[in-house]
Amino acid sequence: MRSLPFVLLLCVAIQLSGCAAYRNYDLEMQQTTEQMTRGNLNGALALVEMHNPWEDKDLLYYLEKGAILSAGSVLPDSQDAWRNADRMIFQREEANPSGALKLLARFGDEMGTMLVNDKLRRYEGYDYEKVMLTTQMALNQLSVNDFAGARADIKKTHEREALIARQREQQYEAAEEQAKAQGKTLHYKDLEGYPVALLEAPQVVELKNGYQSAFGHYLAGFTYEALGERALAAAGYRQAIELRPDMPLLQKALRNLDKPPAKADESDVLLIIQSGLAPARSSVQVPIPVRLNETLVIIAPISFPVMVPDAVTPNFSHITVDGRKQPLVVINSVTDMSMRTLRDDMPEIISRAMFRANMAAIGQAQENERNPAKASLIVTQHDPFEEADTRTWRALPDKTLVARLRLKKGLHTFRFATAPIDHPFELRVDQDRQILHLRVFRDQVYTVGSAFVPNHKPAPDKPASADR
Repeated sequence: MRSLPFVLLLCVAIQLSGCAAYRNYDLEMQQTTEQMTRGNLNGALALVEMHNPWEDKDLLYYLEKGAILSAGSVLPDSQDAWRNADRMIFQREEANPSGALKLLARFGDEMGTMLVNDKLRRYEGYDYEKVMLTTQMALNQLSVNDFAGARADIKKTHEREALIARQREQQYEAAEEQAKAQGKTLHYKDLEGYPVALLEAPQVVELKNGYQSAFGHYLAGFTYEALGERALAAAGYRQAIELRPDMPLLQKALRNLDKPPAKADESDVLLIIQSGLAPARSSVQVPIPVRLNETLVIIAPISFPVMVPDAVTPNFSHITVDGRKQPLVVINSVTDMSMRTLRDDMPEIISRAMFRANMAAIGQAQENERNPAKASLIVTQHDPFEEADTRTWRALPDKTLVARLRLKKGLHTFRFATAPIDHPFELRVDQDRQILHLRVFRDQVYTVGSAFVPNHKPAPDKPASADR
């Protein structure tokens, strides 16, 4: 049994955090993404609305809705949803509550997290989600040849990266001070049964951080180049190279800044294919030994988050354009970014988990004293709240693949020569510099932007697929 003060604190925390503790976001988005991979974007949108019936929508609602609408090339509505998400993030970045309000907000957030789980925290969005949001917003505008509009979102991306870098530096300093004060602390490598290999994968460890994207900076370089801002284009390509020094595509883009532009009847085309879905965030329980005194150690089962990558969308390495094979380069992986973010966040997650483990162990010790006949060295009381936070932006594309092509203006036939997405489709090239954007789920190929849309535009609530 938990004490009365604990129950009172729990009630306050839950009231401050809304219904997050009761929501199974992982299950909700399994249903939603299943509709997306089946080609039913309308069904996916309907599920998002059904799972968010309250008037005050949260950040994830706008993130998911914007991504589904973007896949269906309903770009004005997609931008509206993402603008709402961006405003929420900006307001939280700029907010500076004072006095009692600040204390109360922190009390509800931290006490709910310590005593129950991270689901009681208001969802702020992970750093990589905030950066990818403005990158995707820029891509929406580039898909309809609005380079000037995309420039504003690219600038916002750079500003947000700088802000996150400052926040992360402060966070690491605070974590170091806390570690010094506490002495030896538990490391994620010590968690028995936790899939440590995922966080130790070379492609995860090699990332400079969990929020900067080589794709975002390459896209910035292409945009500035199209706008005639050569110095900014070079800076964008250099930043992309710094993040991915092993990628010849990025180095070539920087070198080619000095080459003549395309001829009047040609186009400098950046083909962007975004495949799959961001990984799910699941919960796994790990036994945590808690030493209460020199002789008594009680094992408490505590939940930790784990990333589960998308496994339904096929991998592909090339596409044919007018019958000629063109290689594709994987320039970004949200799975790797999310793994790196979780890896960097684990010290704080473990710190909060250890507090809950100690509370559970103390409770079990008290129960042992009350009922010695059923004494146990393992926490026996089931806690329905002991679950990791499974909220994350699931409709965000996972892999981003690119190819830079010089094409004649006019219609071109593209084809994925990979089952089960082996079918041709035509794309229209009519700009001096142009983005061609495709979205792939399982065997579904969606075309995004003006290059693929006929003279009439689709109705806002009817996302259109290129393969139908």
